[in-house]
Amino acid sequence: MLDFLKDHPFAVDAYFDSSVVLTFAFPKEELQQKIPDCLQLDTFDNKWAFIAVAMVQTRNLRPKGFPKFLGNDFFLIGYRIFVRYTTLSGKNLRGLFIIKSETDRKKMEFFGNIFTHYNYATTDIQFENHDGILNISSSKSDFELEVNTIAESAALPIGSPFKDWKEARRFAGPLPFTFTYDEAKNEVLIIEGVRQNWKPRPIEVLDHRFNYLDGLGLGGKQLSNAFIITDVPYSWKKGRKEKWS
Repeated sequence: MLDFLKDHPFAVDAYFDSSVVLTFAFPKEELQQKIPDCLQLDTFDNKWAFIAVAMVQTRNLRPKGFPKFLGNDFFLIGYRIFVRYTTLSGKNLRGLFIIKSETDRKKMEFFGNIFTHYNYATTDIQFENHDGILNISSSKSDFELEVNTIAESAALPIGSPFKDWKEARRFAGPLPFTFTYDEAKNEVLIIEGVRQNWKPRPIEVLDHRFNYLDGLGLGGKQLSNAFIITDVPYSWKKGRKEKWS
């Protein structure tokens, strides 16, 4: 009876202290079955499709219009596929399709699963930064990341499909829209994000392991870029739906 609450019924404000984003390239054929028919893969060179892993330290997350002191601080992890959606009016929107969401607090899991379709799960998060070497890990979710955030010049990961950071920047996220599809109702839910001060900076990946990605059974995985973004005011507009045909 209360399924409508999952459709982002109100706008949300937050502040990103930091967002670390790693993007992995896959042959497009590997990801095609991971998205609903209403979406298309957002590809590079008509060959590569992408999953981004975003690890975000949020602060003062709250319904829009609420004072900051009523907000909450969470660590959020999202696994998202880069996609496109053509609206009924013919607009081509570039965005993300979320395949997994995690947080470090039960409160975020509880309310996130009431007001979104993202299926949050709570996990343990260890977050340490020593002299610019950032470590993020989880025993329960079995992932580990180590990056150098202060290297003056970071090279693209070996084997990246991009020739330079300008190309790689197009697949750094976040994109303006996030999409959810309700197959039973044949409806697409569109959530628009609004950001300020979004200045991704390339970082050097020293080590990485994500058991969830390995468990998807996809071939041809290749780390393609890594960025960090800091001090970003961010908001999500109220969700809007349209029938897909």
